Amino acid sequence: MLNFLNPAKEVSRRPSSSLALGEEEREKKMEVTAQKMKKANTFIHGDALTEILSRVPAKELLTLKLVCKEWHRVITSCSFAKAQLGTTEVVLTGFILQEKFKWCNDDIKIVSYIFVEEMARGGSKVNLTVFDFLPEDVVMLASCKGLVCCRSCFPSEKPFIYVCNPWRREWVKLEWPWLTSKYEISNSQRSMALALALDFDPSKGFVETFKLVRVKQVEVERDEDDDEQEGKLYFTFELYSSEIGAWRKSNETCQCYSKWVNNEGIYIGGVLHWLNGYGVLTFDVENELSWLVPAPVPVSEFMAVPEVCIGESEGRLHYVVVSEQGVHVWCLEDCYEYRWILMYCKSLEEIEGEWPQSFINLKVHMLERVNGPWVKPLAFKDGLLLMKCVYLYLFDVKNNKMAQACSLRDLKSQCMFKPTVLAHSLSLVPFNTV
Repeated sequence: MLNFLNPAKEVSRRPSSSLALGEEEREKKMEVTAQKMKKANTFIHGDALTEILSRVPAKELLTLKLVCKEWHRVITSCSFAKAQLGTTEVVLTGFILQEKFKWCNDDIKIVSYIFVEEMARGGSKVNLTVFDFLPEDVVMLASCKGLVCCRSCFPSEKPFIYVCNPWRREWVKLEWPWLTSKYEISNSQRSMALALALDFDPSKGFVETFKLVRVKQVEVERDEDDDEQEGKLYFTFELYSSEIGAWRKSNETCQCYSKWVNNEGIYIGGVLHWLNGYGVLTFDVENELSWLVPAPVPVSEFMAVPEVCIGESEGRLHYVVVSEQGVHVWCLEDCYEYRWILMYCKSLEEIEGEWPQSFINLKVHMLERVNGPWVKPLAFKDGLLLMKCVYLYLFDVKNNKMAQACSLRDLKSQCMFKPTVLAHSLSLVPFNTV
């Protein structure tokens, strides 16, 4: 059971209710199924009911928990969450997107949830109220196996960090441990990234803790005895464990060569990954070791500056490059030997030929880069690439399918400058509030 209780934090929950998915067609089918299951409930009880329901994906349980009080009690129990997480896979539900201003330190408060299933069906695609159960407006930081990490919007006199499960509408509130003046917050916002690490292993019973990792970029100050080190950049790491309930600084540091680090950390197999320039910063959470993985292709190979993002698919890190040469997806076969394998490639001409109503003159626009990149990859998860052009598109690279995700109007867009985009999966990971 997740142990989130300690004096340094506050655990809360809002009354559980279904996320407003806007899936009318699916809900009608689920209502029919629910009616049938009500009849079945007369004959199914106890362990048999738990055994059957535990094999149902989390998104379907949103409706099934409304069948009756007994089913609601079973589905929302922590013991059921353990059983369900051990028998079903955590699959992609959607993408969380939040914009940020380019020149202003104030945060944009709108958080959009783009549902993957709805894109293919052409129905309601964007929900702006998924996180309205939290006590204040927040900024998204990280997502891991159903949990989401976020913080109070700046400026704030007393900011907090939240770790929440949107499905269960539960959250834990942590004290903000760093300086809270407006000047210090605005600077830390630009130089710090916060990532979430969560593991659950059914063979060991269940996960007991989650961890947060803060990575901060530091510049070496001038040293009269060593002028060569002046101005060099390196990363430092701080860790928070919900089991201990406190932050501590790691002894590990990692030299870096780019001032830009993407704040969207991706957790795969015990290792966190951040995009650092065009390379990947990695951090082994258990052993507290970090290193830089070079990009699969040097930037010098391209005529124009390429656009890149990283993501996870089939338990491995993937590196997506969009350039004048097309869309290329690489898989990190070995993070210690820096071995990349090209999994997919498609030229811009092929994309225009297959989807002429959505894309035209891509190569010209990519090379000109008027008002920023013309095509920008935003996030990648389970073979699905969310990318921005005139609209937001979902590209299924495995099955070679393209669907319009939404328009900027759907997002109530204010500034699409380097938005935070997180892949998210519904899960039943519980918070222990006993």
